[in-house]
Amino acid sequence: MPNLLIYYNTKTGNTELMAKAVEEGAKKVQGVEVTLTFHAEPQDLQNADTIIIGVPTYNHHMSLDIQNALQKTAESGINLKDKVGAAFGSYGWSGEAPKQVLEILKNKFQMKNLDTPVLSNYRPDEETLDKCRELSRKIAEELT
Repeated sequence: MPNLLIYYNTKTGNTELMAKAVEEGAKKVQGVEVTLTFHAEPQDLQNADTIIIGVPTYNHHMSLDIQNALQKTAESGINLKDKVGAAFGSYGWSGEAPKQVLEILKNKFQMKNLDTPVLSNYRPDEETLDKCRELSRKIAEELT
């Protein structure tokens, strides 16, 4: 059964709300195993067919946990080539982190990126949560 990993980090809970909506959308598709986690090791990323990363933006950067996990994965020589990757996240004033994640997934790991990241300025409203659900549902459907 194909699997979809949703790996996220949050400080205020806003990106976590988005992560749970991403999980809801993916779980609507039968035949896909969905894992939502706050912590991931390189092996977890390697074992996933698709990786969706939720990352908040702090001071124009991604959170250190996500940055360190991606760096550790690269240093481990983990091959993620041609897997599908996506990103989402909340921010206060700038919102670069999800875009930075997509750039790393595409350029460093040679992953296929789906769509532009779903972004929320502070707490996500229902429209933004629906975009999170739609993003993951669409990705999960492509896995089946």
